[in-house]
Amino acid sequence: PTSKAQNRHTTKTDHSAKKSRVRKREAEWKMGRKKGVPEFDETAPDDFDPANPYKDPVAMLEMREHIVREKWIDIEKAKILRDKVRWCYRIEGVNHLQKCRHLVRQYLDATRGIGWGKEGRHPSLHGPKVEEVESD
Repeated sequence: PTSKAQNRHTTKTDHSAKKSRVRKREAEWKMGRKKGVPEFDETAPDDFDPANPYKDPVAMLEMREHIVREKWIDIEKAKILRDKVRWCYRIEGVNHLQKCRHLVRQYLDATRGIGWGKEGRHPSLHGPKVEEVESD
């Protein structure tokens, strides 16, 4: 048997939780959001011309946003793999070299070619620079 005070408390808690859910749904409805529908287009713009990027400035900016979004996704995937490698090292202890090898390979593959600076080049461009030698 529960007391009236406990019943009153659970009713208020349930009521406030329901109110907050209703407010959230109303806010999403007002902002035009629907559950499960992305807020942005996930694909590259169709009308972007890489040969002449300044032809359509809107498409150029959309392409830039697309590239930045994809880079951030790759960076976050690498962070998740890094956390998995840390967890595996901690859990496996002295056997981490054998047990975590697959995670380390995935992490190293995920970190190649991502980033914002000079090292953000495509993996095929990561080799040593070959300088031409002049012959006499």
